[in-house]
Amino acid sequence: MASIHAPNAIQQMSQSQTERRVLQIEDNPANAEVVKELLARRSDLKLQTATDGPQGIEMACSLLPNVILLDIRMPGMSGLDVLPILRGNPATAHIPVIALSSNAYPSDIKKCRDAGVYGYLTKPYKIDDLMALVDAAIG
Repeated sequence: MASIHAPNAIQQMSQSQTERRVLQIEDNPANAEVVKELLARRSDLKLQTATDGPQGIEMACSLLPNVILLDIRMPGMSGLDVLPILRGNPATAHIPVIALSSNAYPSDIKKCRDAGVYGYLTKPYKIDDLMALVDAAIG
């Protein structure tokens, strides 16, 4: 009986090795849905969404995604509050974080870069730019 299930287990294992996990931390449902629709086009990417900073930190620690898409302007705990927590945790410190923000001021971009983001995109961003940055971050 075990041999019947072995090929499925091998197939599932190879699928999970090629599947990349993306965590989106985004409080705006419309923005979250845009990213969901974009990433749904890619069978190799599996998206999970957190709706605020604390939930995002918890999910990052439990899921250990390959990349995190982080909204910078969120009420309560902003993306700039989330970043040092992710960077300070050995389990999440290595995960590339792509900041997504409506702030295009050079000082805001510098703050994010200084906090350790992999990349920064201003909203509205180009689909190709987002996908290229996700691919580059995942490697």
